[in-house]
Amino acid sequence: MGIIPINMFDLLSNAIWTMLAVALPVLMVAMAVGLLIGIIQTATSIQEQTLIFVPKILAVFLFIVFAGQWMGGKVLELTREVLGNLERFIQ
Repeated sequence: MGIIPINMFDLLSNAIWTMLAVALPVLMVAMAVGLLIGIIQTATSIQEQTLIFVPKILAVFLFIVFAGQWMGGKVLELTREVLGNLERFIQ
């Protein structure tokens, strides 16, 4: 018989949207902190290239600590959907 295309398309679409929903907030935090540190470096004429990494790592780590449960829930929801519909895809 084969795989029903619309179901696989929906599954891939959900996977892409879940990936974006989980990764985009982390990337936005890193970008905002990098921009803020870059503005501060420009205003104070400090041109140290390694100064930006520590605040960025700390901000991303703290964001993952606080939003990790939500992020894990989104990934778990997608995993349950995929495994719950697995028998329909293996016909």
